[in-house]
Amino acid sequence: MIRVYPRSTHPKVPGNPAHFTGQVEIETLLEAPSPSQVRVARVRFAPGARTHWHTHPLGQTLIVLEGAGWVQEEGGPKETIQEGDVVWIPPGVKHWHGATTHTPMVHLALQEAQKGRTVDWLEPVNDAQYQG
Repeated sequence: MIRVYPRSTHPKVPGNPAHFTGQVEIETLLEAPSPSQVRVARVRFAPGARTHWHTHPLGQTLIVLEGAGWVQEEGGPKETIQEGDVVWIPPGVKHWHGATTHTPMVHLALQEAQKGRTVDWLEPVNDAQYQG
């Protein structure tokens, strides 16, 4: 059966400081019922806010809805992303993403769970890496 999840039912929580730097709000839009493993969240980053380094067992797709931000793969260049951009992060790739220093960003984050797990959190992105 088709299921509609009204906006009023989407839980919003602040980003856990063990996984994020700065002001972040996560709005869970969907944790699809089994057998699907799809999870979708709208993530709002204030200027300067970012994820810690992390990986996804089955990869992640980001769709930028508002503002501008950065995404970086470990060892790669920091790339600017903005409204309308779509980012694919392959499984197991260590990366971070977040707002620029002066612009907020909102993106959808889509990932699948593998054995109930969608992400493996790692160390914080330090200021030198973020400014890099």
